[in-house]
Amino acid sequence: MAIAQTGQGFVETLSTIWERGDAAMPLDPRLPAAARDSLLSALSPTLLVDAEGNEHRLNGRKVESGDALVVATSGSTGTPKGVVHTHASLEASARSTSTALGVDVSNDRWLCCLPLTHIAGLAIVVRSRTFEIPLVVHDRFDSQAVENAAREGATLTSLVPTTLARVDPSLFRRIIIGGQATPQNLPDNCRASYGLTETGSAIVFDGDILPGVELRIVDGEIQVRGQMLLRCYRDGTNPRTAGGWFPTNDGGELANGRLVVHGRRGDLIISGGENIWPAPVEESLSGLASIAEVAVVGRPDDEWGHVVTAIIVAADASQPPTLDELRDHVKQTLPAYCAPRRIELLDSLPRTPLGKIQRRLL
Repeated sequence: MAIAQTGQGFVETLSTIWERGDAAMPLDPRLPAAARDSLLSALSPTLLVDAEGNEHRLNGRKVESGDALVVATSGSTGTPKGVVHTHASLEASARSTSTALGVDVSNDRWLCCLPLTHIAGLAIVVRSRTFEIPLVVHDRFDSQAVENAAREGATLTSLVPTTLARVDPSLFRRIIIGGQATPQNLPDNCRASYGLTETGSAIVFDGDILPGVELRIVDGEIQVRGQMLLRCYRDGTNPRTAGGWFPTNDGGELANGRLVVHGRRGDLIISGGENIWPAPVEESLSGLASIAEVAVVGRPDDEWGHVVTAIIVAADASQPPTLDELRDHVKQTLPAYCAPRRIELLDSLPRTPLGKIQRRLL
């Protein structure tokens, strides 16, 4: 069943659906009609619960016994896919992350202020249900409401860097940070996370692999194995290898047993024979006061194959940084071949609701 609700209403409808033995597909009620219809067509739910709680029968396909969630994800291509999680995979994820966070079932209380159409928000609901921990759900992020919830007893939450910067993090015992590049010098009570919709939530905190998670690097790609993995995609395809490993399509490496994530392998820029990951260049450039937002991509070039291109939102549109300034700054911390050779100026960068840069739109 598709749920086009937010906040506490979503949680109540989710409970009803699971009691019926069905699976739920979160649907953003803000979607334009065309986008909503495209998603419903691609993922084929049998019932739609609208924002007012009314049910509408659809000509869809049933799920398998034990399935709990079908979560839409566009991946790198923009084509809607449905990640199918079972109750068992969600519980495995909840137990893994909660153990790593040191959750105290007697004293902790979750706050969810992330969109419930994404796994990060859904995982909070699942953790609360798994351990019967009190849960506060907000329809949307509001900094004052978040701080009020903490003062009223919420001890755990999950935020993206943009929202973290708008609240006093010391009000919480633990905060999971995800969704986009993690800022440097996080407060001690914050945990930088790495995970995917297919892994049910985080599988790494601060570079440390979580309990129950197996992780390896094959030809520079991060691969994962564990009970928290999806059962399949909605079209029935199973992305695992014969040995049960899920190839993430993310580049990374293990350094002294800790994971370093480079980024999506399709984002890798090969310029003049050198491999350049955007994330370190973006991190370097974000230190410039003249830059409000930055994304780094490779643009085709006859001579170099691709050239490193910095797409910039200037802090002051009347005085944007120059290419020479960017190059000089990057070369202070990275090899010279990582320095941008082109600069493009935008008013804003396209992002997902969780703050991830949508590189395919750049």
